[in-house]
Amino acid sequence: NVPRRGVVVILSRSHADRNVYPSAGVLFVHVLEREHFKGEFPPYPKAGDSSNDPITFNTNLMGYPDRPGWLRYIQRTSHSDGVLYGSPTAEHVGKATVIEITAYNRRTFETARHNLVINIMSTEEFPLPYQAEFFIKNLNVEEMLASEVLGDFLGAVKNVWQPERLNAINITSALDRGGRVPLPINNLKEGVYVMVGADVQFSSCLREVESPHNQLRCSQEMEPVISCDKKFRAQFSIDWCKINLVDVTKVVTIRSNRPDPGPGVLPDMGEYNPPSEALKSRDYFADFLITLAVPMAVAMVLFTILGYSMCCRREGVDKRNMQTPDVQLMHHSSIQKSTKELRSMSKNREISWPLSTLPVFSQSGEVVPPLHPDNYETTSMPLMQTQTNLQNQIQIPQQQLSGQSCLNI
Repeated sequence: NVPRRGVVVILSRSHADRNVYPSAGVLFVHVLEREHFKGEFPPYPKAGDSSNDPITFNTNLMGYPDRPGWLRYIQRTSHSDGVLYGSPTAEHVGKATVIEITAYNRRTFETARHNLVINIMSTEEFPLPYQAEFFIKNLNVEEMLASEVLGDFLGAVKNVWQPERLNAINITSALDRGGRVPLPINNLKEGVYVMVGADVQFSSCLREVESPHNQLRCSQEMEPVISCDKKFRAQFSIDWCKINLVDVTKVVTIRSNRPDPGPGVLPDMGEYNPPSEALKSRDYFADFLITLAVPMAVAMVLFTILGYSMCCRREGVDKRNMQTPDVQLMHHSSIQKSTKELRSMSKNREISWPLSTLPVFSQSGEVVPPLHPDNYETTSMPLMQTQTNLQNQIQIPQQQLSGQSCLNI
């Protein structure tokens, strides 16, 4: 434990296979320094290259793919240090937690692994009866985890609270509480929640946020008027509308009376007991016969019936002709002969195409002569008769009525 202004904060530096002893209910912070893991990788051809190598860390509980529920990890970029942080609870006391730390060199693709053994100790001060959670808007979680920044914040809280014992209980990023990633403008931060605990009642300054006037301002999205805000404003921008004051001594655990389970809920049968390994082998030959042989036999019977109906029951052409009258057969054969004769005559005839259907101009613009100029016969009869044509016509004499004579007037 490293005391700073009467504040209990547990910090440790990364070393190979080392043991740490955090206390239950007290914030635990472990820094994974890139400089420490650089010595695990082979030397580089150029001096100074190792200082710029991107290194990332993977942390997990030994034998499991992830970390314990109370332990978090953050590393902003591959060129910054990683941080393990969290607040263990009383149920983890006395249990050694082995965390596997694997460092990845993103340039050489080499790895180095160390084990961190976390031995959680019990404390008489756990839990502290009065807890306050602050939301700091102008810091990210990795910035708040720095020992100097966290010590300055706890010092400011102790100045306005005046407790005898003050501990940092937990730190949570605003993103883990449903916050949104800020826009990359004006150096905006994600925000961080910091929970602290003390052994005395909340001060009047912290109680000011519960006044009706400040509650009204918070409902209207206006900043409340807090007298001690100036002691934080120089370094920390606190959202006083999101402060949460909890008196652990007055928190009552309400047990819900569960109704009796209905018929659709299975009873609690205890732990699952898998079947033993000494199981008899099962013969699937009967299942094979029922699944494949029976359908195939039915299909063969149906195929046989269909084949007999289509092939063996055909009448044939001869039998059909025997049952047809001779007059109908003669009529049918005469129709077939006439049809064949017409088709053969149509194939042998040669008909010249009319001039109206022949192209006049080719694609080059030249006049194309008709295909059959000699064989094509045109009529000599003009469409309109002239006087020359009239004299060739036969004149029909007019019959004069007998008994009539021409009168010369």
